[in-house]
Amino acid sequence: MLFSTPEEFLNAPRHAVTVFGMAGVGKTRLASLLRRDHWFHYSADYRIGTRYMGEFIVDNFKAEAMKVPFLRDLLRSDSIKIESNITFANLDPLSTYLGRPGNEKLGGLPLAEYQRRQEQHRVAEIEALKDVPYFIERAEKLYGYNNFIGDTGGSLIEVIDHDNPDDPVVKALTDSTLLLYIRGTEKDAAELVRRFKASPKPMYYQPHFLLQKWAEFKQINGVTEDSEVDPDAFGAWGFEALLTDRLPRYQKLADNFGYVVEAADLATVRDGDEFLDLVAGAIGKRMR
Repeated sequence: MLFSTPEEFLNAPRHAVTVFGMAGVGKTRLASLLRRDHWFHYSADYRIGTRYMGEFIVDNFKAEAMKVPFLRDLLRSDSIKIESNITFANLDPLSTYLGRPGNEKLGGLPLAEYQRRQEQHRVAEIEALKDVPYFIERAEKLYGYNNFIGDTGGSLIEVIDHDNPDDPVVKALTDSTLLLYIRGTEKDAAELVRRFKASPKPMYYQPHFLLQKWAEFKQINGVTEDSEVDPDAFGAWGFEALLTDRLPRYQKLADNFGYVVEAADLATVRDGDEFLDLVAGAIGKRMR
């Protein structure tokens, strides 16, 4: 959804924007702010963690609870209920399920199990992103919202062909929304890595990239067995590697089908009108 002029965008009776960029760059903060101005907030990660992976997540909780005799007996007798309390702001249930590969004694997963869950996430993310047009319609018809903000995960770029307008996800998003890349600086990237170490986000690697970085990490750290890998160390190192790998692809997606705003400029936005003005400015820049 590209516009001829900033005015064409501003004067549209309805606005639908999908924001993308690295996890932690400000997408969810923006969506939370816009909700107060009567924008419908669609969180792809929330949709993944509820509609498409909710059962996997809860079954994993139950599997852990079954290891405790006291809880096992209560579960078998249907005396307790275990469920996920995932929210837009708290994706810990999804992050915990996806986990990190490495030493099981340190909370890691065997690499094969990690890969299995990664594939579940890939399928779920594609479906959640393809649901965007449906939720735009639902937001208007059911709740009366004219404006829509699609809040995507950092791994959006991993499940699409950013050069193909007929890619199912790209087509679903570009036919129904304006694509907006929130671009950070090197300083922002360093802060994202620091924040990830403190509070990990859901992570998805393309299969070949995961195996490449897994082998590279083991070689750098002199580790021969998968079970010897420190999952926390690999998680932080892998996030930084993904950050570097994804940035040019985010830019290419924006060059092909969307617009760019700087994370620092987005951080100054205080309401829906200021956000619309920021997007209009991005449209003007692309025209020039």
